[in-house]
Amino acid sequence: MFRDYLYPLSLAGLSLVVIALEYFFPHRKEQRQRRKNLGSDILHLVFNGHFLGVIFYGIASYRFLPPIDAMLSDLGIKENLYRNFSATWPLWLQVLVALLFIDFCQWCVHNALHRIPFLWPTHKCHHSVEDGEMDWIVSFRFQWTEVLVYRVVLYFPIAWFGFAGEAILFHAIFGTLIGHLNHSNLNITWGPLRYLLNSPNMHLWHHNFDGDSKSTKNFGIIFSSWDWIFGTAYMPGFPPKKIGFPGVQDFPKNFFAAEAWPLGQFGSKRTRFVASTAFGVVLLILGWLFHFPPS
Repeated sequence: MFRDYLYPLSLAGLSLVVIALEYFFPHRKEQRQRRKNLGSDILHLVFNGHFLGVIFYGIASYRFLPPIDAMLSDLGIKENLYRNFSATWPLWLQVLVALLFIDFCQWCVHNALHRIPFLWPTHKCHHSVEDGEMDWIVSFRFQWTEVLVYRVVLYFPIAWFGFAGEAILFHAIFGTLIGHLNHSNLNITWGPLRYLLNSPNMHLWHHNFDGDSKSTKNFGIIFSSWDWIFGTAYMPGFPPKKIGFPGVQDFPKNFFAAEAWPLGQFGSKRTRFVASTAFGVVLLILGWLFHFPPS
C-alpha cells in the first residue's frame, strides 16, 4: 500500500529540494520564482504527476488491453509478448536495465516528436516555455497526448521484459529528479559526467527558439549519452538567445485550454479561450469517467 504513494511523496519531496536550490543558488538571478503562469504549471504538476497516470491505467486496463489481449491469444502470440524476460534477474539488474532501456526508448520517442511533423503538435505544450519561465516545474508542462504517445510506444517492449514494479518506480523517481534539474534555474554542467547525465545547461539548448525539425539537439531525458553517441549533442557553454518556438505567444498558457489544444482555436481571442477551456474541462472529466471499470 505504501508503494502506491511512494511516487507522489517522492515528487513532493524532490520538488521542495529543487525549489530550495533555485531560491538559494539561482543561475538567472533576474528570474522570479513567483511568476506569471505559475498557477497553470502547478496544475500541470499535480495532474501529470498523478491523475493522468491513474486515468491512463484505468482506461488501458478496462477498455483497451482486454480486447487486445484476447486478439493476441487468438493469434497464439500473447505468450511471446508477455515474456517476463527479466523476472529471474536480481532486482539491482532489473533496476539498471530498466533505467537504461526505458530512457533510450524515451530518447527515440522524443526525437520522433521533433522529427515527424504530425507528432510535433503533441509536444508543443512542453516547448511553450518562454524566456523567464524556465524553472523546475515546467518539466511537467506537457499535454496528455504526448504522454499517450510515450505510453503506446513503450508498452509492448516493457511488457516483454516484465520488469518488477520496483524497477519501474526507481526509473520514475530518478527520472523526475533529473527532469526537475534539467529545467531548473541552476548552473549545473555535471563536469566530466556531462557525457552521462543531462543537465539544465544542456537541456536549455533543446528549447532553443531557432531549433527546427532538423537542427534541434539534446533529446536526452535522463542520460545525455544517447545524444553524444548519435551526434545530437550540443553544449557550447553559453545559453541560447531565446527559447520557445515561432508562434509560441499564441499557444494557450491556461491549463485546461492547453489540454484541449489544438481544438477550439478558432474565432476571437476570448472565444478561443472560453471554448478551449470548456473543451479541456470536458475532456478531463470524460477521461476520469472512462478510467473506471465498465458497469
